Amino acid sequence: MTKTLPQTPTFRLDGQRAVVTGAGRGIGLAAAVALADAGADVTLLARSTTEIQQAAEAINAKGGRAQAISLDITDLSAVTAFFNAQPAFNILVNNAGTNKPKSILDVSEDDFDAVLDLNVKSTYFVTQQVTQRMITQKVTGSLIHMTSQMGHVGGPNRSLYCASKWALEGLNKSIALDLAQYGIRSNTIAPTFIETPLTKPFFEDKDFLASVLKKIKLGRLGQVEDLMGAVVFLASPASGLMTGSSMVIDGGWTAE
Repeated sequence: MTKTLPQTPTFRLDGQRAVVTGAGRGIGLAAAVALADAGADVTLLARSTTEIQQAAEAINAKGGRAQAISLDITDLSAVTAFFNAQPAFNILVNNAGTNKPKSILDVSEDDFDAVLDLNVKSTYFVTQQVTQRMITQKVTGSLIHMTSQMGHVGGPNRSLYCASKWALEGLNKSIALDLAQYGIRSNTIAPTFIETPLTKPFFEDKDFLASVLKKIKLGRLGQVEDLMGAVVFLASPASGLMTGSSMVIDGGWTAE
């Protein structure tokens, strides 16, 4: 008698509609590529029209399905108008964010507003718009929020960034509870320092680079490719029982 074996859940996303904020470069671009490679139809959102158009064209050229939409997610009326005009998405990757590394002694009100408005407020209301459409149209799916290891620990000159990322970690847990009844899952990815066009200038400071590498126990900076598998996993049925959790991809930073 042949033994019945369990079936590995699929990591494929064929027929799924995904939207990624801050998708023009770095982590957001990598997330969009990963989702498209897994079969999703991906909408790339960013303020940088040229970058996302080029990214969508490159994804389509390799056989994926992608479209670019210029959208400033800090403009909440524009956010509402965009999502109201769209069929429901199955997958949201909240990636857009910013950082102003300063001591708490030097942070201005403008600095505070710039970081918290984009990293928290805009993320909150994008999520609200996406989930309202999902619920109305009876679509299940996955919300993925890019936070940071700094949403689990503190760091010097990171008071604003930590405040925003800890906020997202808390938000994630709460909305996971709100949305579970609708079959909508919510999780975070919390990376260590990832080498991107945004972060690369910081690593030109050799002392700063040395301090970072001392904390990353695997001894190297993260690359965007280190996050792509996690994006697909959290978007797919392979993580079907996972919600309200965080995948900390930090090379061991938070292990001690």
